[in-house]
Amino acid sequence: MTHNPTIKRALLSVSDKTGILELAQALHARGVEILSTGGTAKLLAEKGIPVKEVSSVTGFPEIMDGRVKTLHPKIHGGILARRDLQSHLDAMTTHGIGAIDLVAVNLYPFDQATAGDQVKLEDAIENIDIGGPAMVRASAKNYTGVTIIVEPADYARVTEEMGSNNGATTLKTRASLSAKAFAHTARYDGAIAAFLTSLQGTEGDLNDVPARHEYPNVLGLQLHKVQDMRYGENPHQSAAFYREANAPEGALANYTQLQGKELSFNNIADSDAAWECVKTFDAPACVIIKHANPCGVAVGHDTLQAYQKAFQTDPTSAFGGIIAFNRHVTRETAEAVAKQFVEVVIAPSFDAQAREVFSAKQNVRLLEIPLSVGSHRFDFKRVGGGMLVQTPDLKNVQQADIRVVSKRQPTEQQWADLMFAWRCAKFVKSNAIVFCKDGMTMGVGAGQMSRVDSARIASIKAQNAGLTLADSAVASDAFFPFRDGLDVVVDAGASCVIQPGGSMRDEEVISAADERNIVMVLTGVRHFRH
Repeated sequence: MTHNPTIKRALLSVSDKTGILELAQALHARGVEILSTGGTAKLLAEKGIPVKEVSSVTGFPEIMDGRVKTLHPKIHGGILARRDLQSHLDAMTTHGIGAIDLVAVNLYPFDQATAGDQVKLEDAIENIDIGGPAMVRASAKNYTGVTIIVEPADYARVTEEMGSNNGATTLKTRASLSAKAFAHTARYDGAIAAFLTSLQGTEGDLNDVPARHEYPNVLGLQLHKVQDMRYGENPHQSAAFYREANAPEGALANYTQLQGKELSFNNIADSDAAWECVKTFDAPACVIIKHANPCGVAVGHDTLQAYQKAFQTDPTSAFGGIIAFNRHVTRETAEAVAKQFVEVVIAPSFDAQAREVFSAKQNVRLLEIPLSVGSHRFDFKRVGGGMLVQTPDLKNVQQADIRVVSKRQPTEQQWADLMFAWRCAKFVKSNAIVFCKDGMTMGVGAGQMSRVDSARIASIKAQNAGLTLADSAVASDAFFPFRDGLDVVVDAGASCVIQPGGSMRDEEVISAADERNIVMVLTGVRHFRH
């Protein structure tokens, strides 16, 4: 068998026309005969590229509004025939079937067609591609003789390889494109299955605009491996990092690493916690994460001031931490950060001088991520034999939504401190108690089984850092079940508290706030983070 057959005949039929003209021009320049259908054929012909309609090959017109056009033995036989089997070659001769050596196909945009809330079932059904996936799968199955391209990004790769390989692609390339093609059709079928199994209250009438359940009966995930990791959470565990097929632009998975050692499993997990927190702030902000919890969060006039305030919260825990900024990082900020031991620094961008500063510490990993607040559709938590699925915790409480329940009213400064503290508490593991003042965390108590213990730990950490909690604001991610937790934070110096409320003993806790002459406000929103 010839492992690298010269490409002499290609079939191009794409929904996404990006780059198809350039591909066709490159193929035509090499003397490749081009077959095509519908809009693709029309586009190529208009641009002066010789193209043969598939219908002229099959001897059968496109029918049923284009539902049937490539589903024909002269197409699929040309794709599926094994070049190393004489019986297949004889069948091609007998039936006048010409070999098709390259197939460039991408599918009807089902995801886009079904993205809105008012999608008619008929429109969804008509955007289910049949001939396209059939050609993609046939080509991918026969990759020993056929090159299949489903992504415009691969057009140049193929034509460049043809140019250096006597008009052929290598078996290695065809095999990798085949795997990509099967992943492409799997994701496509998964999207269709998710849509159809989410329908409710419909008998399948094509004229319906069916209601859809937020959680389909079949939920397919497609993740693409970014890299193998040296190990997982612990050295005896193996691990890999995968990216979602449609990860939002501003998600951690879309990072660009500028320098430093390979990211570890724990680096990535902690970096995600840092990035998700810091990008919620409007002012220049810095978040320092250690073991998935913020050990310092602050806003400032610029990134340098934000970093200095965040680091002051807990210098001990910041050692070997993950630092994230929501603004461009300058030389001055880089010089301050570089004085400490840090694992990862994240920002939307770094200037040349900042990168020069960090270059002296080659082990420090620098990550650039686009600053975008777009979020994924679902959050997932793996359990034994299953998956918990929920929407992301994107609830932002505004001051106007908050109810003052104490006799004492908040001052303007207290409002600012309370709102800052509430935003920070959302990213601290439950049970969370966070002391804040003047745009910085003063003490963070995280992940305790008792809210009272979290309160005690937060005040102890503030004392250890030499910070005074006098007139500070405290945020609790969930309600105080008893007044004891409230007494701990007031004894430590808090003058105002923000919490969701909703306890059977709310009145007891509110009365305690009045007794201690502090401000208490209720958000009505809980932020558990497990």
